[in-house]
Amino acid sequence: MEIQTSGKPIDSLLEKVLCMNILSSDYFKELYRLKTYHEVIDEIYNQVDHVEPWMTGNCRGPSTAFCLLYKFFTMKLTVKQMHGLLKHPDSPYIRAVGFLYLRYAGDPKTLWNWFEPYVKDEEEFSPGSTGRMTTMGAYVRDLLLGQYYFDTLFPRIPVPIMRQIVANLEKMKLPSKHAGVTGDTTRHGSDDTARRPPSVKAALSVSFGQRAPHRASTRDSSPVRRTLPPPPPSYDRNSSDDLRRSPSSRRSQSRELSDREYSDRDRDRGKSRELDRDRDHDRERDRERDRTRNRDKDRDRAMDRDRDKDRAMDRDRDKDRDKDKDRDRDRDRERERDRDRRHDYDRRSKYTERESRRDYDRSSRDGSRYNRETSSRRSRSRSRSRSQSLQARNDHIDHRSSPLADGSKEKTSASANLAKLRDLYGDTGDQKGGSAMERGSRRDNSGEEVIRLGGSSWK
Repeated sequence: MEIQTSGKPIDSLLEKVLCMNILSSDYFKELYRLKTYHEVIDEIYNQVDHVEPWMTGNCRGPSTAFCLLYKFFTMKLTVKQMHGLLKHPDSPYIRAVGFLYLRYAGDPKTLWNWFEPYVKDEEEFSPGSTGRMTTMGAYVRDLLLGQYYFDTLFPRIPVPIMRQIVANLEKMKLPSKHAGVTGDTTRHGSDDTARRPPSVKAALSVSFGQRAPHRASTRDSSPVRRTLPPPPPSYDRNSSDDLRRSPSSRRSQSRELSDREYSDRDRDRGKSRELDRDRDHDRERDRERDRTRNRDKDRDRAMDRDRDKDRAMDRDRDKDRDKDKDRDRDRDRERERDRDRRHDYDRRSKYTERESRRDYDRSSRDGSRYNRETSSRRSRSRSRSRSQSLQARNDHIDHRSSPLADGSKEKTSASANLAKLRDLYGDTGDQKGGSAMERGSRRDNSGEEVIRLGGSSWK
């Protein structure tokens, strides 16, 4: 979980000049290689020996501690990482950077909850470059109570929250006033004012391509220099004439000198303003160029993204079209198969129907022929039977004329005819035929003969 912050942008947490110097320094650009929280902690342990915002000496560049602090601003530390910073046992400067992170970026409502366990911390270290030792508890209390930090401004704490912090310190019987560990409570008046400029904003950074501020450039504006007497005049020939002059002439000369100094100072101020204006103009132009470059990159990226989307849509459309074509082709093939199957079925059904009709015609023809043959056979048999019956009657009449002489002949002729009829129609009624023959033989004497052939239908 990230630390609850004040919600301000990163570049507005520090003073503008200090922030620009940090962003343009070569050391901060080298910190891009540090990717993790532990790598930044190792860099603090190896490189930081004070926690002032500016380097010491004539080169007024940003200090190593504040470059690494700004690196932490860009990483947005979590609550767990902040506890690791504040309780780190290896170096007090690691802890000091953690407290500075909270004082600059933390929500003022949560500062007391973070700082309360450490307001009595007895670990000693030197926060400044002068080597003056103090305790971590005094350093933490000065961070809460002070508005300035080594001639730079802290974010302002609201008055109700500041009153609550003072009341809490008084309840713990701790000092509730600034102890001066982190510099003076005002912008001017520190012990080393004669050594460094009265304001950080008056300093010019080496990273902007300009020389470091010289002590002489801030000599007149320094309060210490104002209290010093003017340098004694050098001795020359005109010194005796100067001594002989009246006080009014000396006053006019001093007035001329002061006017000349004021004009020189105004000229220097005008030059510095022009330089500041030119530098601001160049910086604004560079920012505008970067904005246009980023805008062009964003536009190109958006165009590439749209082009990729169009290509993907065209590709999907082509795939859908190919799928539709394949589906239509499969449907056509299926229709052709169904049409072929239907045609084959119709052809087979017609063939079978034709064959069945042909078989039916053949069978009907065969049946009619069989019927004709059977009818012709029957007609022939009937004609034969009629002729035989007529012959039998004639024989019977002849037998009546001579019954005794021709009795044997009639029996032989009747048996012969009966054998022929059996050969034609078969012996279908042997018993009936035999009974008929017995009846016929019995009735020979009565003078009337009845022959039953093929059952009871013939007489």
